Amino acid sequence: MAMGVPSSSSAAAAATAITAISLALTFPWLFAASNADSPPAPPYANHTVVWFFDSASNSSAVNYSTWASSQNFFLGDFLIFDTDSNNTVIQTFNATTYALCDFSDDNGNDTTFYYDGSGEPTVNLTVAVPLTEEGTNYFFSAADGGVECLQGMRFEITVSHGRGLPPSLNQPPPPPYVDLAPPPPPDIAVNPTTGGGGKAGRQAPLAHALLLLLFGGFVF
Repeated sequence: MAMGVPSSSSAAAAATAITAISLALTFPWLFAASNADSPPAPPYANHTVVWFFDSASNSSAVNYSTWASSQNFFLGDFLIFDTDSNNTVIQTFNATTYALCDFSDDNGNDTTFYYDGSGEPTVNLTVAVPLTEEGTNYFFSAADGGVECLQGMRFEITVSHGRGLPPSLNQPPPPPYVDLAPPPPPDIAVNPTTGGGGKAGRQAPLAHALLLLLFGGFVF
């Protein structure tokens, strides 16, 4: 079988690839410099969430899904919920919990209450939530038995790595609490009560002398 002759374009492509490999091995700093020219990760940011439910229209005050899709979120950022004490702020990583607006069957550690909406009287407040998990994060309100969530008071975001967690958020979790039993009382060494007996023994001759003085004149 006759062997085909490589085309001039194939030969040129092969020569270019060989040249690139040779340059990478001979001058590695050229490629390192090109990587260093990539833009740095954005700085940490706070994202304000106006977190209210409009009872008159029975809907959320803001289309939170539209708002979330317009933002870029990174590890170390904060969500700042501008809300009041009637609303709840819940974060979860459980897609089922989010879809049902119900955390009652969430038996793991996927859901965190940042505010439970139990404040009385109604006051304005700010709830800060750090973004510490890369990937999909869900947020919703469980007020009114989850009705507010079902009516739009929820959103999901995708958190990218960015700069990674800052030192203030990159701390190991505290060790689990262990209820330790109180230590037993220390052993107390009890010495024999020789002090009292010795004292009584030393007083005995004196007692005998007094008896002799008292009754000595009556002895014939």
